[in-house]
Amino acid sequence: MEYLVTMTTRVPDRTPDDTVDAVRAREEERSRELAAEGHLLRLWRPPLQPGEWRTFGLFAADDDAALEKHLASMPLRVWRTDEVTPLSPHPNDPGPRPSAPQDANAGGAEFLTTFTLAIPAGTSACLVDDTKAREAERVHQLAEQGHLLRLWRLPGYGRSLGLWRASSTAETDEILASLPLAGWMNVETLALSRHPSDPGS
Repeated sequence: MEYLVTMTTRVPDRTPDDTVDAVRAREEERSRELAAEGHLLRLWRPPLQPGEWRTFGLFAADDDAALEKHLASMPLRVWRTDEVTPLSPHPNDPGPRPSAPQDANAGGAEFLTTFTLAIPAGTSACLVDDTKAREAERVHQLAEQGHLLRLWRLPGYGRSLGLWRASSTAETDEILASLPLAGWMNVETLALSRHPSDPGS
């Protein structure tokens, strides 16, 4: 299974800087080990307010218990709280693709999008099926163009999570507007920044 983990770190006041640096160094080392084992897939920085210390991580684990074991093994866990969102396979997911290390930074920034599908009452099943078929075709095109990197189902009806690459927020908005299901979806877009320990960069 794959999981999106929001990791929020709060270092206690008056913690010596050398202690913080030592824990961060051990965290980087452990992150590399988890990546080499295939458990840590990606790391990103979300938009942050001054003083915030937060990271998004994409993890793979056999089950919830195995994921918790991986998270607990990370040194920053002593100061960190983790919010775990399980991700389920999506039929339109292009799937992870082998890439060169620099590919994570190629072609612009990365964005996470949360989709919530709300089909209008009274819409015919035929129209829904046709629109979903065109959606699958368009998503495949965007994946081939390098814009859609991954797609997962989220807990809850009609919810999904997408990982995209685009040159700007404006281009991301244009891409999302081109989806056949766009008129039936509420979309939240979050710009991501590079994390220094990201296994994909």
